[in-house]
Amino acid sequence: MRALIAGSGGQLGRALQATAPAGVTVIAPPEAGFDITDAEAVRAIVAEARPDVIINAAAYTAVDKAEADEAAARRVNVNAVGTLAAAARIAGAGFAHVSTDFVFDGTAHRPYPPDAAPNPLGAYGRTKLDGELAATEFHANPLIVRTAWVYAAVGNNFVATMLRLMRDRPEIRVVADQIGTPTHVPTLARTLWTLIAGGHTGTFHATDAGVASWYDFAVAIHDEALAIGLLTTPVAVLPIRTEDYPTPARRPAFGVLDKTTTWAITGPGRHWRAELRDCLAAMKDPT
Repeated sequence: MRALIAGSGGQLGRALQATAPAGVTVIAPPEAGFDITDAEAVRAIVAEARPDVIINAAAYTAVDKAEADEAAARRVNVNAVGTLAAAARIAGAGFAHVSTDFVFDGTAHRPYPPDAAPNPLGAYGRTKLDGELAATEFHANPLIVRTAWVYAAVGNNFVATMLRLMRDRPEIRVVADQIGTPTHVPTLARTLWTLIAGGHTGTFHATDAGVASWYDFAVAIHDEALAIGLLTTPVAVLPIRTEDYPTPARRPAFGVLDKTTTWAITGPGRHWRAELRDCLAAMKDPT
């Protein structure tokens, strides 16, 4: 199988390359040479790569900036998705696209199944939902995988930010009334490969197991990093309410995704704290 990855330099793009199964030829053009907002360039790269599947690991993820410039988010999260999906269809290739829990409004009291009605709260969620619709409009059988709270040992993410703040400040304050599930990027990458290899299409959810608030996640980062010497000095991690930390974009208060249909295929996921330990160990010893 030949797999063309859009967004090869991001957290997910790198994890897809690192976890590619035996027998898969990964084509991962540098992002500078694969502008997914340029339809002509996309068509040329797809024609040269001759992929069996295109995996879209690229996205505009600046949630707050999207409120002020939704058009920029739409170019990447909607228009480019349609371009990639159409190119895959023309090439006779499969198309896999990654979406987010932000397509939901967070008012549920139980995990969202894949067929739950979307209702995004802001620009980022709207563009990601419209990207899902673009995938289904321009490709007959896309694979759409929603995820949440993604982090990795490299790149800009919540874990890296928390570690930086914990090294610089005697205390940090973290929102405690937004609930979701942290997702170590290798979990998402392996799930994508399994679903692709099985020929699955439709919408699936993929995160690690368990639930947490951002505060719970931060406390775990602090404690686990101290335990392995990634942090050397304890700091106070204090819970706050969403209203105490106003942002341009509204976030879902509850973004837990139901993985039942996914785990029936992949097997149950590991708890997010176990995955966090693996990530922190990799950050301490990158080799």
